[in-house]
Parts: sequence; C-alpha cells; structure tokens
Amino acid sequence: MSPRPPKMLKLPEVLAELDMSRAAFYRLRARGKAPRVVKLPNGSIRVRRADLDRWLATCEEAAA
Repeated sequence: MSPRPPKMLKLPEVLAELDMSRAAFYRLRARGKAPRVVKLPNGSIRVRRADLDRWLATCEEAAA
C-alpha cells in the first residue's frame, strides 16, 4: 500500500478555519508570519494540513 499524499488545503478553506480575511492572510505572509504555503504552477496557493497545524501550535505557545 502506498503512503497517502499530505492533505493540501485551498486558501478559502484555510481562511475559513482561521476566520481571517484574504487581505489579512497576505499581510501575514508579507511579514513572514503565516503558515508555509505551496504555490502551484497555475498560481494557486495550498497549505499542507500539517504545516497549518504546526503554525497554529506555535501561535498557541506564543500566546501562553
């Protein structure tokens, strides 16, 4: 059995989960404070589920 590829979230899915606007997300990216993204050849952006979870965990640690 081959391993499953990592879950890739579309930007609207990430924004909905974070309850964040697209503009706010891009501001975070510009400051280097957003989760790591994967830019596809067609220009779409995806975020790996694991990267988003890791980023959220670091946000929680920083708030503690």
